[in-house]
Amino acid sequence: MNTVAIIPARGGSKGIPRKNIYPFRGKPLICWNIDAALRAEHVDRVIVSTDNAEIAEIARSAGAIVVMRPDDISSDIASSEDALIHTLKSLDSQPELTVFLQCTSPLTQSDDIDRCIKKLIDTNADSAFTATESHRFLWKNPDAATGVNHDGAERKRRQDLEKEYAENGAVYVMKTEGFLQSRHRFFGKTVISEMPLTRTWEIDSHEDLHVAEALAELWTQPTELPEPVEAVVFDFDGVMTDNAVYVTEMGEESVRCDRGDGWGIARLRDAGIRMAVMSTEENPVVQARCTKLKLECFHQLGDRKISRLQDWCKQHQLNLNNIIYVGNDENDIECLMTAGTGIVPSDAHDSARQVADIVLSTQGGHGAVRELCDMILNKEKR
Repeated sequence: MNTVAIIPARGGSKGIPRKNIYPFRGKPLICWNIDAALRAEHVDRVIVSTDNAEIAEIARSAGAIVVMRPDDISSDIASSEDALIHTLKSLDSQPELTVFLQCTSPLTQSDDIDRCIKKLIDTNADSAFTATESHRFLWKNPDAATGVNHDGAERKRRQDLEKEYAENGAVYVMKTEGFLQSRHRFFGKTVISEMPLTRTWEIDSHEDLHVAEALAELWTQPTELPEPVEAVVFDFDGVMTDNAVYVTEMGEESVRCDRGDGWGIARLRDAGIRMAVMSTEENPVVQARCTKLKLECFHQLGDRKISRLQDWCKQHQLNLNNIIYVGNDENDIECLMTAGTGIVPSDAHDSARQVADIVLSTQGGHGAVRELCDMILNKEKR
C-alpha cells in the first residue's frame, strides 16, 4: 500500500527551546525519526511539516520532503491532526496509508514503524498505534484517593490482571481516506502494535532527554555473543521444537526437533560450555529429549523461569552477563532481558523479538539451535 510518513515539527517549544532540533546523541532530535522512517520497508515518502526555516533545512539535509505550514496551524493550541491534514491536502495524490511520527520519540526504530503498519494491514483495521503493556495501578483524587483501574481493597496479582496498554506516542498509522473524514487519528477499528518499554520515552523536558539517552544505551549495545560464553540456557517449546507441534509416538520421534541440534550441543559440551533447558511444558517428551541430549532439564516451571535461571547461575557460580538465553515467546521476556545475550529464532513471537539482542535466521526446530551452536563454536576458534 502506498504509505506516507509525516513528522510535524513546530519551531516553538516551551519546555526545551528549539526542541525538535535539540542535539540528541550526536544529531538533531528530528533526524532520528526521519532516519527510522526512511529505513522502514513499508514507507514510501517521508515528509516533515514545519513553520521553521532552520528545521526545514535540517529535515531536507536528512532526506525528508518539507511542507511549510501556515501560522494559523502552528500555534500551541493547533493539533497534530491539523498539520497532518494540511500536509496531505498539499500532495498531488493521496496515499492509502498515513503514518504519523512524533519528534519527541527518538527511540523509535524502523521495525516499530513497519510492525505498526503491518498490524493495521493484517487485521484490516482503520487505525493503529504503538503502546506498551502496563501493569501500573492508577489512582485519582490525591486528597481522597480512589482506584481507577483496580479496587484498592482487593488487590489482584499481576498475572491475574487483564492486560492493559499505555499509548507511548511513537507511531500512529491511519487509512488516509478515513482519517480525512474523521479528522482524528483514532477512528473505525483501532488496533495496538506493541513496542518494548526500552524504546518508549517521550521528550518534553531536559530530564526526559537524560532518561532517553540512558534507554538508548540499552538497545544500542553491540549485538555480539558474551566474552566468554559460560553457559547456554534453552527454552524448549518453539526453540528445540517446530512451534510446539508434537507427534503421537513416544520416544525418539515424539517431538519434531532438528537433527543437527544434537551435533551442535555435543560440540558445545566438548568446548566446556554448560547447558540447560528451562521450560514451562508439562509434556514428558521434554525430559526425554533432554536425557537424550544429556542436558540439565527444568520443566513445568510456570512463572518461575526467571528465578530458576538466577538460582541456577548462582549454584554454578556463573556470571549472568556471560550467559546466553534462547527463547521464543512472551514467557521468555524476563530471561531474555536478564541474560547477557538474549537470542530468539526467526519465527519467535513479536514480543520476544523486540527485546532480543540477536534474531537467528532459522526457525525453532528447523536449525535454530544448530545455528547458535555454530556461532559460538566459530567464535571460540577466533
